[in-house]
Amino acid sequence: MKAFRVVGHYPASKKKQDFTIDVVASDEEDARHRLYSHIGSRHRVQRRHITIESIENIDPSISSSANVIHAFRDTIDSSPSTSTSDSEE
Repeated sequence: MKAFRVVGHYPASKKKQDFTIDVVASDEEDARHRLYSHIGSRHRVQRRHITIESIENIDPSISSSANVIHAFRDTIDSSPSTSTSDSEE
């Protein structure tokens, strides 16, 4: 699985609503499907009304999205490592 950043917009009343969403998917087509599913279920927008401007593969460590952090929590080291020594001072 990879992390993707999807940028686009959809109509919300008389204006357009811009979005940038990070998703975890196997490829760009899967990322597109997951985005349509997410926005459609949350905002009741049909797929044909969602305009995707770009889909790019990103490094999971730069994302602040909870689903990306959860999916890559074993590979992302967010806390600085501290070494402990057995010697007494």
